[in-house]
Amino acid sequence: MTPIDTDAIRQLTARWGLERGVFESNAKFENRCASPEFHQRFRQGKVPTLSLEDVSGIPFVSVIPGVEMYQHRARVRASNGDVFATSTPLPAGYEDYNREILHLGAPTCVIAEPVENPAASISACMQGTAYKQIVEWGKAQSSIAIHPYMSIEPAWELAARLGVDAGVETRVIGPPPAALWIANDKWALTEIIRLVASENLVVESAASTQVETIARHLQDFAKRHGTVGLKRTRCASAMGNRVFESHELNRLNLPEITALVRDFLAKTEWQGDEEVIVVEWIETDLSPSTQTWIPPQGPPIIEGVYEQLLEGREKVFLGSRPSTLPTVVNQALIHASMIVATAFQALGYVGRCSFDFVVGGDVNGEFEAKFTECNGRWGGTSTPMFLVDRVMGTDIDTRPTYLAQDFIREDLVGASFMDIREAIEDLLYRPETGEGRFILYNVGPLAGSGKFDIISLGRNADEALEGVHKILPARLGVR
Repeated sequence: MTPIDTDAIRQLTARWGLERGVFESNAKFENRCASPEFHQRFRQGKVPTLSLEDVSGIPFVSVIPGVEMYQHRARVRASNGDVFATSTPLPAGYEDYNREILHLGAPTCVIAEPVENPAASISACMQGTAYKQIVEWGKAQSSIAIHPYMSIEPAWELAARLGVDAGVETRVIGPPPAALWIANDKWALTEIIRLVASENLVVESAASTQVETIARHLQDFAKRHGTVGLKRTRCASAMGNRVFESHELNRLNLPEITALVRDFLAKTEWQGDEEVIVVEWIETDLSPSTQTWIPPQGPPIIEGVYEQLLEGREKVFLGSRPSTLPTVVNQALIHASMIVATAFQALGYVGRCSFDFVVGGDVNGEFEAKFTECNGRWGGTSTPMFLVDRVMGTDIDTRPTYLAQDFIREDLVGASFMDIREAIEDLLYRPETGEGRFILYNVGPLAGSGKFDIISLGRNADEALEGVHKILPARLGVR
């Protein structure tokens, strides 16, 4: 592979960011950004940390069953001396499981009064008794880190307030908002890839804020590709995607295609100012991702290559597993990710980040990998990856085979965490023995939605899959 020219990437990206006012915006948050020294101490576990899992910055997450309970995923990142905050109560027995079975330490859980948006845990913990608790915790520290799921504007507001009210150095582990939204914008990502890498690393795509232009692009793409799609730039888990068979579009005239576009935009609550992307839709079951950590300085770190489990034409995310793809494919994904991560770092990006790809062709011969999006946040792959490494003491080189996904059954609505635990008690992974098949997390949605997240360990991919599809349903008495 061609060596990465870091200096050239930084120069190109700097000009791009300067033209768009990124650095001017970043400067407003400079005194709350993690310096290289602060970041290093954070990575070593030497900075008391407030972890938050506020997903309110992602459009349409309210349609996900039990999403307000996802706040509990912050517990995965918290340890002794830390705080994690949530505006929804923890399920009975879940904290005991984290402390006594997984040995994840004994952080303080702060329960906040919910605000209008039940998923907005950052806003919730900036008021009332919860905020007072956090301030008192902060006063006892020499410095603190705010580590959000996604470093949206409220995270920076919280850091600023805590810095004053607790009188302590307070830094955010995450990118300033301008850099954050570049990473989470599919069109901005496309522009950067074209700028610093290669047109060959993106599918053919075009974007516009004009409905008629979007329709013309869609009509044009349908003449050249078998399948085409529309994408909203900032949506997660395929909630902003719509896929079309080109032969069906080719039967329609432009006004009819325009009507389809308007329908898509209405259903996704488009406000008219965000670019909408038209793409060549690659038909493949291979959609791997690279889990990346970007420090303030020094090379970005690729912490894992994963295969995503997707469902339906729109490719809705179900779960993930460490990559079983050939090494040459994994290396190509890592190389491409390092190029773009270097560009993001030049824009001020710090922290958790993942890149999604589609891989076409023959993975054992001629193949091509193309970026589809970036997730500038924690998520459904990085969270279980971090949990596995923390519980099992592993890393990218020693990580076991596993499958991480949500498990949802209507029959489980009303069930408790303890019901699940008791049904599989003998199969729970225990660090002290290194034995067990399952690790549980994100169990808050169980009672209301019949859903929880599970990591199924196995000696190979088939055994991990068997754990979720056969052993677990049998133990829980569901199909």
